[in-house]
Amino acid sequence: MKLVLWLAGVALACCIASNAHADEGMWTFDNVPVAQIQQKYGFKITKEWLDHVRLSSVRLNDGGSGSFISQDGLLLTNHHVARGQLQKNSTAEHDYIKNGFYATTQADELKSPDLEIDVLDSMENVTAQVQGASQGLDAAAGLKATRAAIAKLEEETKQKTGLTGEVVTLYGGGEYWLYRYKRYTDVRIVFAPEEQTAFFGGDPDNFTYPRYDLDMAVFRVYDNGKPLHTPNFLKWNAKGAAAHELVFVSGNPGSTQRDDTMSDFKLQSQVIGPLVLNLLQHRIDTLQKYSARGTEQARQADSLIFGLQNSLKVYVGRKVALADPKILAKKSAEEADFKQKVAADPKLQAAYGSAWDQIAAGNTKLSAVITQLSARNLDSTLAGFANALVNYAEQVKKPDADREPGYHDAQLPSLKLRLSSPAPVYKGLDEARMAGALEEAKTILPADDPWLKTVLGSKSSAAAAHDYITGTHLDDATVRKSLLDGGDAAISASTDPLIALARKILPFTREARQQRDALNAPIQRADEDLGKARFAVYGKQSYPDATFTLRLSYGQVDGYPMNGTIAPPMTTMYGLYDRSASFGDKSPFDIPARWIAAKDKLDLSTPMDFVSTNDIIGGNSGSPVINKEGEIVGLVFDGNIESLAGDFVYDGTKNRTVAVHTAAMTEALRKVYGAAALANEIQGAQH
Repeated sequence: MKLVLWLAGVALACCIASNAHADEGMWTFDNVPVAQIQQKYGFKITKEWLDHVRLSSVRLNDGGSGSFISQDGLLLTNHHVARGQLQKNSTAEHDYIKNGFYATTQADELKSPDLEIDVLDSMENVTAQVQGASQGLDAAAGLKATRAAIAKLEEETKQKTGLTGEVVTLYGGGEYWLYRYKRYTDVRIVFAPEEQTAFFGGDPDNFTYPRYDLDMAVFRVYDNGKPLHTPNFLKWNAKGAAAHELVFVSGNPGSTQRDDTMSDFKLQSQVIGPLVLNLLQHRIDTLQKYSARGTEQARQADSLIFGLQNSLKVYVGRKVALADPKILAKKSAEEADFKQKVAADPKLQAAYGSAWDQIAAGNTKLSAVITQLSARNLDSTLAGFANALVNYAEQVKKPDADREPGYHDAQLPSLKLRLSSPAPVYKGLDEARMAGALEEAKTILPADDPWLKTVLGSKSSAAAAHDYITGTHLDDATVRKSLLDGGDAAISASTDPLIALARKILPFTREARQQRDALNAPIQRADEDLGKARFAVYGKQSYPDATFTLRLSYGQVDGYPMNGTIAPPMTTMYGLYDRSASFGDKSPFDIPARWIAAKDKLDLSTPMDFVSTNDIIGGNSGSPVINKEGEIVGLVFDGNIESLAGDFVYDGTKNRTVAVHTAAMTEALRKVYGAAALANEIQGAQH
């Protein structure tokens, strides 16, 4: 677990020793196990099939996946992936999350303020260039050289091709690949159902199955002011997935720790997990108190609470997995086998045998500082803007190769899009979040902590947050853009209280960067050594841990044993109405009025949701489920409760992907939402 990646996760809120088995694997598109799939399922994947699926799949910077489903840029993803953009377009008068949205014409489509869509155009193995940059250097110098090499490759991609370059670390640094993306920023909302339909059953049903959710949303991507015209889209199969059918998931799983060492698992279970669980619960409590102030406050905080509660359930599942003797025994046996094979080869032992001890030593040092670094967080959108602006002014004065990640030339367009977003920021909500974070920090940090003293002065948490947030003008996008365009001079001269605070805490930010790099450098070097050792021992017959980059998983539609009975491969619309009736039609199992009105028109035997053995993780939300013909037959939106151990292991007997069936989406668009025109466009000539 890298400190930089973990801290980024907090700010937001296997196959080590053997070939992948069953339907396990989140495979990179350069290394899909074609022979393995053909042997098990009798289907041979071709290069043309892979290229079409890759170019039809997308990554959303809101943290999810999606796919093109029409030649004119229609893009399908989840309601909960689109939720952020729906929230940013909503007002007290028009709550698009609660009530849904449908643009009957293209002119009615809602502009997404700050959404980026990435399509993976091409890939290139750049391992030699990146690893070669650090040869002969110590860990600290090697980390700096590696970053410089990566920044150079990404900037060259931009200059030579106009595409967005991203160097991806795979197998812990055993390989580095340059992914080139075609990026789109003009993305408009076409359709989303009401929240109660998309998230039927609420938090109690989250990460469970059977399910009855219509967790879908449709965007349209524009290019040069016109709907994107593309031959790369997935044809719509309205019949959807069938029981026991071979299906594929093409999406962007966020992160897994299946290749981590036992020392990493110890750090997770004893330090990071408890810390994150406490932090998540504290932030949920803060937001729920804010929501209790009134209807509008509840609307403002709803999406944040949704995301935090989802993360809380994930970390509870991780906690259970990390305490499971079977999982720990499996991981321990895999590591022992790996170590034994390395030790059996004198050359491998000399080159890589010390890597495990180096990681363990690094993790011991991490344990001592993680709590402090995580507590120094203001949990404020506006403070985040201020810190980014001040850091930007400092970083862009440096040569590109010497800048911090996130501030390289190739990355600045995304930073500027985010800082210039016209999306509303609610000061009352931001003030409550900051006050809550400062109160939490006071329970963790010593009273004389210099960062805390700098932020608070002699004020209480509530008073400090009130003064910072009410006094700032950074909620105005034009003010942020002016500071961004004005650069160092404008930011140095600014009297905005949050900018002034960001300048004051910049020394602590620098110190944290240096501390982070000093801790990460030897661990990163050791991880890279283990990646090389893994190839030497096992060959490239396994998949790398997830990195929020495009992967392909394969599996079949199939139920599983559950609670002493059997979970069916599919649910139906009958079950939706029955589950609501079983709870007296009370929240969170109430059915929206339009679904009650449409009941007699619906074919209630229509499949609603289904499960498959595909291997997924967070970030796969919105991924298409695809059949052998390359048609879309479902939409990933969740995993079952048994899948929460999937960060660390995959269990094909009960780990399941949960998806919306295309038959349900078709039936609902036509008979519930009056969206026949949209359904016609999606189905094209097939209708």
